[in-house]
Amino acid sequence: MTDQGPGGPAASGRHETPQQRADRLWNETLQEVRVAQTGAQILFGFLVGVAFTPRFAALPDFDRNLYVVAVLLGAVATGALVAPVAFHRFLTGHGLKPELVRVAGRLIAVGLVALALTITAALLLLLRTATGDAALAWTLSGVVFAWFTATWFVLPQVVLRRAGAPRR
Repeated sequence: MTDQGPGGPAASGRHETPQQRADRLWNETLQEVRVAQTGAQILFGFLVGVAFTPRFAALPDFDRNLYVVAVLLGAVATGALVAPVAFHRFLTGHGLKPELVRVAGRLIAVGLVALALTITAALLLLLRTATGDAALAWTLSGVVFAWFTATWFVLPQVVLRRAGAPRR
């Protein structure tokens, strides 16, 4: 095949049909989402259990509200990271795999943002409770969130820019 168009086989450096490319990208997407899904589901499960511990009732209002935010963000992260599977289930056999790959990529991005926010909120709650020092808890949680932002979102963009790759 000699397709030289944007995103075609020549652009990807591979000689594959659009369907083969979509199949490969879908398999790569599944590998990526498995890692994120597992982390989000474990964290969400842990967060759900926190409300049933004896110490939860003694949390101040701010911490209880922070907990609710963390649980909601965890639900959003889990839902966004599981959504590509449901999306695939409904689209299987309709010849829409390239669209599936595009939508799944966006859902995963939403899930990763929600996961970073969930981890940050859960860490803030844990550090406020464990240290009793709100300023320290906010500072450390902010540093961790900055780390996620830098390594999950900024660094990939820097690598793309340096490689001269077009942005999607």
